[in-house]
Amino acid sequence: MIRPYLFFASVLLALTAGSSYGQSAPKSQPVSVIFDTDMGPDYDDVGAITMLHAFADAGQARILATIASTNYPNVTPVLSVLNTYFNRPNIPIGVPKGEAVGDKDTQHWSDTLVARYPHKIKSNSEVPDAVALYRQILAKQPDQSVTIITVGFLTNLANLLNSPPDQYSRLAGKELVTKKVKKLVSMAGKFPSGREYNVHRDVASSKVVFANWPTSILMSGFEIGEQIHSGLPLTQNTRIQHSPVKDVFRISLPKAAEDKNGRMSWDQTAVLVGVKGYAPYYTVKSGRLTMNADGSNGWNDAGKGHEYLVVSQPVSEVETLINELMQHQPVKH
Repeated sequence: MIRPYLFFASVLLALTAGSSYGQSAPKSQPVSVIFDTDMGPDYDDVGAITMLHAFADAGQARILATIASTNYPNVTPVLSVLNTYFNRPNIPIGVPKGEAVGDKDTQHWSDTLVARYPHKIKSNSEVPDAVALYRQILAKQPDQSVTIITVGFLTNLANLLNSPPDQYSRLAGKELVTKKVKKLVSMAGKFPSGREYNVHRDVASSKVVFANWPTSILMSGFEIGEQIHSGLPLTQNTRIQHSPVKDVFRISLPKAAEDKNGRMSWDQTAVLVGVKGYAPYYTVKSGRLTMNADGSNGWNDAGKGHEYLVVSQPVSEVETLINELMQHQPVKH
């Protein structure tokens, strides 16, 4: 039987002691993160935000905001449920108020979370526009200090780049990003080439971001998360009760034969490398992502500014780590 508190403590000890090869912040300095998520069409987002809260509880991350990149009706209430569950009910939440993808959870777990768990945000109308929140948060941060981890559509980031000066900053969007963002970590693309959901679902925004984003971009491609299966240890852990995270995986895993050994874990890898750095589990390939008209991507080895993850150590090690972190339980702050 897994004891989540002891499990979590041992995992964080190992993470803290591990090498981070130039990608992590110093141990004494938590990574300041804006988490941008579709939180719905798939449920690996739920595992990813759980990991982010686990890192925050360990003093390794500071969650500046959780921002939706889709606008289905339950998306911000679900974010409110999860932030409240992990005892951070006041984390700012945003949602795109203009044109955006409306894809929701196909496994129908969001209704359960909203019905069963406390949350103060009841509808998308109660939170600010995603780009306004980005600008408000970024303007207040030290220069080159923010890591954006995006595990959904690139809608918000494209809109941010195109945003004009406002009451929060005299800088236009691209200049504000250049001044305040350290790096962008994205679950996006398939490498060296392929068609991946987050990229092709909003092709126009993807083209804007990959062509114009002014900081480095580190991508965890489809082929990385495809190999990692998570959620079964969580659903089998009888010590975890009344958990929205467990409920999501309990509801969703039985609904697809491909998930019998756990759900593929794309978004969790982005959070892992966004906070802890890519080593020792991965190396990176440098170059530049190229976009095709149909939303698929290629790769230009001669390009600069982009990197994608390449497996370095056994996939089972990352799988074990993700499964352990997804069993993290709330702590009092």
